[in-house]
Amino acid sequence: MRQLRPVNARSGRRSREGPIVNRWALLAILPIAFLGAFFLVPLVVVSLRSVTDFAKPTGDAFANYGRFFASAANLRVLGNTFWVATLSTVVCLALGYPYAYLMNIVRPRVAGLLLIAVLLPFWSSLLVRTYAWQVILRDTGIINTFLLDSKVVDEPIPLIRTTLGVMLGMSQILLPFMVLPIYAVMRRIDPEYTKAAANLGAPPFAAFRRVFLPLSLPGVLAGTLLVFVLALGFYITPALLGSPKDTMISQFIASAVQQRLDWGIGSTMAVILMGLTFAVLVIASRFIRLRDAFGSLEES
Repeated sequence: MRQLRPVNARSGRRSREGPIVNRWALLAILPIAFLGAFFLVPLVVVSLRSVTDFAKPTGDAFANYGRFFASAANLRVLGNTFWVATLSTVVCLALGYPYAYLMNIVRPRVAGLLLIAVLLPFWSSLLVRTYAWQVILRDTGIINTFLLDSKVVDEPIPLIRTTLGVMLGMSQILLPFMVLPIYAVMRRIDPEYTKAAANLGAPPFAAFRRVFLPLSLPGVLAGTLLVFVLALGFYITPALLGSPKDTMISQFIASAVQQRLDWGIGSTMAVILMGLTFAVLVIASRFIRLRDAFGSLEES
């Protein structure tokens, strides 16, 4: 009896005896090399400069880290970075969850229009959108002009160079990253669950709170993590819309490198921010399964 050779399930061809090599995997060599050259190597260089590049000769490899943590201003800015990122995440969650829920309950055609409205900001530059917020929020901008013409206020409200201005600008930019994961998870929730709760006598709000909301939490956690991590590295928006008290560590890094040419302390700040961000991701990975949160994004 003729013995058949094993069939490669991916290519559909009969393979020779021995281990099966997926030839399509060879296509990943070029992207991996690109990421290694333009992503991994710069990170390694920055990390090395943080322990080898010093403003003054020193024998301590971690002198730059000592300089950073010895400065109260640096610690205050680092804490402010996490505070601004947290506020932005809370604002995006407060706006993004109801919006995603609305997208989930309306007709598909309306949901498509709402999805386009979410994706529309991606079609313009972040810098352009930030400058647009400057025009809107300034004393002669649309908001203050409307309030003054309506006699609601007697003088312009300070909106720009404030924490409120930073929150408006950052939330508008980060909102899609909150809406899309939540909406992807909501689309996977079987509507029969809430109907069954209603049939058992649960009021609509109780059915939402005890059935729908817990099932949508993976999307909430994924969106929260994504927005928070992205907000940690923001530079342009806080610099253009915020005041000195809204300074984030990315602005300190730019100042150290561009104005003082202190690559050592600039690299140190970048490594510290990268390390804290990685720690947040490691901790969050114990509670969030991003594959479950984003797995049905294509289906939505």
